[in-house]
Amino acid sequence: ETHLHDNMVKWDEPAGTELVPALCDVRDKKKLKALIAKYQPQVVYHAAAHKHVPILEEWPEEAVKTNVVGTNNLLKVVRSTGIERFVLISTDKTVDPKGVMGASKRMAEMLVQSAANTEIDGCIYSSVRFGNVLGSRGSVVPTFMEQIRAGGPVTITDERMTRYFMTIPEAVQLVLQASALAERGEVFVLDMGQPVR
Repeated sequence: ETHLHDNMVKWDEPAGTELVPALCDVRDKKKLKALIAKYQPQVVYHAAAHKHVPILEEWPEEAVKTNVVGTNNLLKVVRSTGIERFVLISTDKTVDPKGVMGASKRMAEMLVQSAANTEIDGCIYSSVRFGNVLGSRGSVVPTFMEQIRAGGPVTITDERMTRYFMTIPEAVQLVLQASALAERGEVFVLDMGQPVR
């Protein structure tokens, strides 16, 4: 990889692979259909989501429109297109969800499981749950680091709160393993060891 600047990384393209950026909103079913038809991917990694917990508590309809309706749009477009595998990037907040973000992503997982159970298109569906990915956009760690650099205080929800953390390579490995190991609607979770207070 070659670092261009802090927020942009250029990845080397594997031989015979062309990376083509395409901007599309998962709420736009018509455009999703056109993109799938044009590029005919073999595998879809569905990472489009709203994931900012406090904002989604204030704007729950946006969480539903993107995380639930957007996922449903993509699943409908994937049907009968020859796509071999579909992997939803989910969150550990779907376990006994306490808020809108976790609940909307759990609904997305359920839609993926429902698609897997219909078995009409030959596509293999799965979901992958992540904890906090160190260095990713939306991770709490950069916020903590900024607060520490500024001399504090470090703001936390509750001093008893614990969080699981994983690195970007661990997250990527989990997604690739899920792609290879999935058979029918499984939800894969990385063993992230012990949570950190």
